[in-house]
Amino acid sequence: MGAILKREDAIRKVSDLINEVRICMFTTIDDHGHVISRPMATVDVDKEGNVWFFSNEYSGKVTQISENNELNLIYSHPGHNTYLNIFGIGSIIVDREKMKQLWTPAVEAWFPEGVDDPHLCLLKVDTKQAWFWDNSSSKMVIFFNMLTSIITGKKYQEGEHGELDIE
Repeated sequence: MGAILKREDAIRKVSDLINEVRICMFTTIDDHGHVISRPMATVDVDKEGNVWFFSNEYSGKVTQISENNELNLIYSHPGHNTYLNIFGIGSIIVDREKMKQLWTPAVEAWFPEGVDDPHLCLLKVDTKQAWFWDNSSSKMVIFFNMLTSIITGKKYQEGEHGELDIE
């Protein structure tokens, strides 16, 4: 049976795993129903567990999120035997102050005009479910499910699963 992590611990675990890796496979569904994945650099995990990215407002992923905002973020660190899968709801944010807050010099490689780039936007992923595997201690630390606690407020059924209680 996996551990049950409550709100602060759950968000800290997700944040720690993301900060170890930073790059995820950002996965959306296109208008033909095809699964499309591409590497994306995470810029932040906020105190609510939302995951943030910079993007071009006219990119394919932004179009796909506009049509179907359900997506997955998949992080993998094989060297540490840690893995994280997040299901979330994506939204497109054009907020220059938030962009300034999240800006790093590394982002400038993709957006040399900085936060004044007219095509720049933020992608915010509202985490709904997350599962992680941590085999660094030689035992798999099982699935974590946020959806039950976020949506219903009920505890997840015990067994081989643990709960990330975000509320």
